[in-house]
Amino acid sequence: MGRFLLGRLLQAVPTLIIVSAAIFFAMRLIPGDPASVMLGDLATPEQVEALRREMGLSGALPSQYLTWLSHIFSGDFGKSISSGEHVLPLMLDRFAVSATIVVTAVVFAALIAVPAGMFAAWKQGSFADYGTVALSTLLLSIPSFWLGLMILLVFGMWLEWFPVIGYVSLSESFRQGVLFIFMPVLTLIMVELGPIVRMARASTIEVSRLEYITHARAKGLSESEVMWRHAFRNAFAPTWTLIGLILGGLLGGIAITETVFTIPGLGRLLVEAIYARDYPVVQGCILFISVIYVIVNLVVDMLYPLFDPKIAQ
Repeated sequence: MGRFLLGRLLQAVPTLIIVSAAIFFAMRLIPGDPASVMLGDLATPEQVEALRREMGLSGALPSQYLTWLSHIFSGDFGKSISSGEHVLPLMLDRFAVSATIVVTAVVFAALIAVPAGMFAAWKQGSFADYGTVALSTLLLSIPSFWLGLMILLVFGMWLEWFPVIGYVSLSESFRQGVLFIFMPVLTLIMVELGPIVRMARASTIEVSRLEYITHARAKGLSESEVMWRHAFRNAFAPTWTLIGLILGGLLGGIAITETVFTIPGLGRLLVEAIYARDYPVVQGCILFISVIYVIVNLVVDMLYPLFDPKIAQ
């Protein structure tokens, strides 16, 4: 177990170094000078050059990359060109909003989809199985932005049950916060139900054909006991991996949902920074999202042996 965890930690280090290098050099390929954009057209060449030195944009690219990395390790992601705020606190504030929505949505999606997928596998070939597969296929086929717009139209504009624009944090007002995040959370739940249901169903069917399940049935156990006491743990392991991938992906990739519902999360911050050519924010957000993705998958791998003890051996 210790070697497994150490191996995963060591694998994460080169991954993050490669990602940081790719982000840094890709940003340098974008046309335009961040210092000139920040100072405007009236700035003198001397002022632009001074700001370039202050932002670490002078000198050879490898030297700039090492300087940038040293600042990152000390927690300095630079300042936003458009707002002048420090990038790290800005990202953390926006990430808290995204994490609230994503974690809530993934937890509820898993609580609904895993039992539904296992029930469909248990009733394989029945009307309930066909209905579950058809519904999950339908949800997989619907684009998230269209689904979000339809939910916004029905619950926000026609029924007027939930506020259409804005955001209130749960710590500020729990009731108002729930009303504001209900529609984006519902959108993400419906988007992620399809893949989780199908994975839970497929892995349960595969496990139910193994020899130890046949042995359990031969001992006279009921189907529900066989399913929940013997099949669930092994069937859930692949589904757990998928849930982790979904969680990591959504934490950095809900820009469309946040844009549709005007939620001030990390994804929307990245989109706004791209439009404003705010290089420090774009660079910081992409690196931050990559780190979060690696950390989430690392945690998923570390918890995987709980469901499949063979991994820890």
